[in-house]
Amino acid sequence: MSENDANARYIREAIIEPTAIARARSHAIELGAAPVSPAVGAQLAVLAAASNARSIVEIGTGAGVSGLWLLRGAPQAVLTSIDNEPEHLAAARRSFSEAKVPPTKARFITGRASDVLPRMNEASYDIVLVDADPENVIEYVEHGLRLARTGGIVLVPRVLAGGKAADPVQRDAVTSAYRSLVQETQESPAVLAAISTVGEGLLQLVSIHRD
Repeated sequence: MSENDANARYIREAIIEPTAIARARSHAIELGAAPVSPAVGAQLAVLAAASNARSIVEIGTGAGVSGLWLLRGAPQAVLTSIDNEPEHLAAARRSFSEAKVPPTKARFITGRASDVLPRMNEASYDIVLVDADPENVIEYVEHGLRLARTGGIVLVPRVLAGGKAADPVQRDAVTSAYRSLVQETQESPAVLAAISTVGEGLLQLVSIHRD
C-alpha cells in the first residue's frame, strides 16, 4: 500500500459520522443519490463553522447528507437546497426531520439548477455548494460566484473525478469540465482557489473581487 493510499484509508476510518447523517447516507445510497463522503462532509462542516455562515445554498441535495453536514457546522444558517429529483428532496426532508432540524432552517426547491439559479439574489450567500450535473459544473460555479457575497465560499466536491482528472489520457466530458474548472479558477483574479485531496476531492473558492 502506497503512502497516499495509507493516508486515505486512515482518514476514512478516522471520520466519525453523526448518527443522523449516517442514517441520511443510507437513504441516499438506496436512492442512488451519491452523497458526499464523510471526509468531505466533515470539511464542509468546518468551513461552514469557520465562516460563521448564515445563508447557504446547495445545488444537489445528496438526499440530505451534505446539507446536514453544513448545518452541523453552522446550525444558525438557513439552507436552500435545489434538486431536480423530487425523491431526493423528499429524502432530504425526512432526514432533516429525523435530525430535528427546524423547518425554518431549510427550504427545498424542485427544479433544474440552470432554471432556478438565475432567479436567485446576487451576493446573498455565505456558502454555495455545487454538487450536481457535473457536465454543467462550470456554469453552476459561475452562478455560485455570482450568488456568493464577497468573501463567500463556493465549494465543488468530486473535482478529482475519481482520479481521472490527474490522468491526461482521460478526456471524457465530465473529466474535461473539472480540469477546465480547476485551470480557470487558478488563473482567475476574482477568486482564491485551493483543492483538498481528501475523499473525492473538494475545490474551495473564495470570492475576493466583484466588479
